[in-house]
Amino acid sequence: MMKKQQKFSRGLSDKVRKSKAAPEIQNNPFEVKINRQKFDVLGRKSKHDVGLPGVSRSRAIKKRKETLLKEFRMKDKNNKFIDRRFGEYDSKITPEEKILQRFTLERQRTHDSKDLFNLNEEEELTHYGQSLAEMEKMTDVIDSDSDSEEKGLLSAELTATHFGGGGGLLRKKSAGDEDEEHKPKSRQELIEELIIKSKQEKRERQTQKEEAQELTEKLDQEWKSIQNLLAHKTPKAERKDETDKPRLDQYDVMVRELGFEMKAQPSEKLKSAEELAREEKQRLQTLEADRLKRMLGDAEEEAVQTNTHISADDMNDGFILDGDDRKTLAYKDGKWNIEEEEKEDEDGDEEGGEEEEDAPEDDADADDDEGEEEEEVEDEDDDHCDLQSDEGSEDEDGQGAEEEQVGAEGPPAEIEEQKKAAQEAARAELPYTFTAPESYSDLKALLQGHGSEQQHLILDRTVKCNHPSLAAGNKAKLQKLFGFLLEYVGELATQNPPDLRTVNALVPQICGLCQMFPEAACKAVQTLLSDSSYSMEKTLEVKGRAPMPDLDMLVLLKITALLFPASDFRHPVTTPAFLYISQALTKCVVLSLEDVCKGLILCCLALEFVSLSQRFFPELMNFLLGLLHLTVSDKHNMGYTVMSPFRRQGKSCDLLVLKDPNVSHSWNRKPISLHTAHRIPAQSPVERDHYRLSLIDSCLDLVKRCTSLYKDLPSYAHIFQPIRTLLLKHLPVQSYPAPIQDLHREILDAIPEKPSQHAPLLFKKKKPIPLKLFTPKIVQILDYGKKRGNTKEEKERERLQHKYKREFKGALREIRKDTRFLAREKLNDVMSRDSERKRKVKELYGSLATQEGEWKALKRKKRN
Repeated sequence: MMKKQQKFSRGLSDKVRKSKAAPEIQNNPFEVKINRQKFDVLGRKSKHDVGLPGVSRSRAIKKRKETLLKEFRMKDKNNKFIDRRFGEYDSKITPEEKILQRFTLERQRTHDSKDLFNLNEEEELTHYGQSLAEMEKMTDVIDSDSDSEEKGLLSAELTATHFGGGGGLLRKKSAGDEDEEHKPKSRQELIEELIIKSKQEKRERQTQKEEAQELTEKLDQEWKSIQNLLAHKTPKAERKDETDKPRLDQYDVMVRELGFEMKAQPSEKLKSAEELAREEKQRLQTLEADRLKRMLGDAEEEAVQTNTHISADDMNDGFILDGDDRKTLAYKDGKWNIEEEEKEDEDGDEEGGEEEEDAPEDDADADDDEGEEEEEVEDEDDDHCDLQSDEGSEDEDGQGAEEEQVGAEGPPAEIEEQKKAAQEAARAELPYTFTAPESYSDLKALLQGHGSEQQHLILDRTVKCNHPSLAAGNKAKLQKLFGFLLEYVGELATQNPPDLRTVNALVPQICGLCQMFPEAACKAVQTLLSDSSYSMEKTLEVKGRAPMPDLDMLVLLKITALLFPASDFRHPVTTPAFLYISQALTKCVVLSLEDVCKGLILCCLALEFVSLSQRFFPELMNFLLGLLHLTVSDKHNMGYTVMSPFRRQGKSCDLLVLKDPNVSHSWNRKPISLHTAHRIPAQSPVERDHYRLSLIDSCLDLVKRCTSLYKDLPSYAHIFQPIRTLLLKHLPVQSYPAPIQDLHREILDAIPEKPSQHAPLLFKKKKPIPLKLFTPKIVQILDYGKKRGNTKEEKERERLQHKYKREFKGALREIRKDTRFLAREKLNDVMSRDSERKRKVKELYGSLATQEGEWKALKRKKRN
């Protein structure tokens, strides 16, 4: 009954499965796509097949299975059989020839392998160039200084006799002499024979050694007899006739010179700016501490300790003469020589007195040689003392110690006087460390009362002690110091008389600070220039005229030309300075000889500003023409025009006219000093005429420099034509000295008489732009909605770009399909492996369950 039910259920399930199965897809004729081919072309694969839904996809999958899947399966596999037999892939050789060639190669290979170890009698084997047959004969001569060649080695017989008990030796001897003597020898007899044999061998070796020694001595004597013949040299007189040795080439000489050339020695590591600044500050602090100790009188004990100290690691092998005053024993005729000791002490006292006399003078001159002392301090170190750091120079620190050592032997009064003198000298010295001034009054208090060189030294030490790398706030302090220095230099220039020597000494420090902080220096100079320009404009608005800039402004303009580049087309500092000079030369009136001197200084600065760029400066040329106009006494019928700030006629139009024409004979050419821009020292009319001649000479020299600067300009003759007219027709050259007349002649020679006929400057001619017309521009459109190129090249380029994009997209699409196909195949492989593993595991579980059931049944039977 149960079996029938099972069969019924199985049949029912099969019917259900068949009913659930999808019906077969029938091709719809309306879904068939037919691509008709217009022409049949030989050799072209046809793509115009009948297309059914899903057919193209199945074809692509089939093609990938045949190509891509095979490559994927064969990846990293090299199990291919390649037939490497001779002529296997050569179709030109017949099968009979292939067999014959293969047989021949096989016979040659076997013959070579068999004959590898077959040695012919004619061949001779060698080892390192020596015949093996000769080496086997052992014919080497034994030449050794020892008794036996194998020193320290024992023979086999001796070893067997002494260490092996002699049993093996007895058995060997008895076996060897069995035919001759049937009676075996005793142990004593064997040992005696062995001793006799060893003595005999020893005597033979000794005789061989003696014979070899005799032969060696005989050979040496014969060699000495023929050695003179081999080493015989011809005399120099006979050698002259011989041919000279070939001279070395220049290349060989250079090679030998390079071989003997000194090799470069390793140098010390270059220190950075921060390390140098730190070391310089430490050195100055050490010197300041030493100066303070000398000023307080505490340097005596340290000086004594310094000279008498001996390091714990000192081996007393330095042999340094450090002025030790310990007495040495000296004997004469068996007695201690005291007289020589006393003489030496007297000489030492005299030298000490001379040093005491020279010490104040050296201290007085120490301020003038500060720069040299600082260099000496860096190089002079005490090498034989471990506890002393960098010391000062001998001129600054060594003198006090020597005075105290010498004075220690004298009475107490002299010691006190020397101490007071040393303290006064220390007080007179400049401090070595300074703090950066916080205001202009602090800087003024710091520098007042000192000479120019001392002020330079004070600023140098201030910058070194407050270097930006030593502390965070030092940068701001030094930036303020730059502005304070400019203000201080301006104040020095406005003094009566101006202290130009100190200004010249402070300019290097200003340049150094400008290089350290260019932005701050730029802002400071810009501020001063803007303030001066603003004050000049205010004066012009109020009074209608402005005076010439004072000497402080002239010095600032000179420092600006030194600090910043004047040849730039546009610069944040030099361009405002350039405009200020042009404004001063145009609007500042000339009312005195001091103003003329200031104007000439401005002209020199203007020429310095444009010397490199060769930029034309019309204000400069106008001002020089106006200065030369001041030398003309007759102001009528002029062939030139005078522009502002000069006037054709007026009260101050005869400033450079000589009062006495005869003063030119007593005039000597001298450069104009800057002090005269503040106040002219000349009082008498003759001195004032001499000063006028100096101004005229300077003005003509500037005109000459301008002619050499602007000689390459196209309008060179037009520019200098008014000056030529004035010099040629109106200037009273006959009343001037000979140097001025020569300068006048040179200027006239440099300026041409007639201006060159150059074409006027015009803009470059361009093709006229036509008016816009209403004629439409026709563009060929190949595809509607897209604008193509006009030319053939552009069309071809568009076609290639379109083709490239299409192929690129198709390639990307195929790569994506290949990637999906490979991923699908990999997934199928993983799933098939997993299903196979599950099947095997299920089979194992089933077999184990069957075994377990059988075992339980067997166990149950045993129990029953």
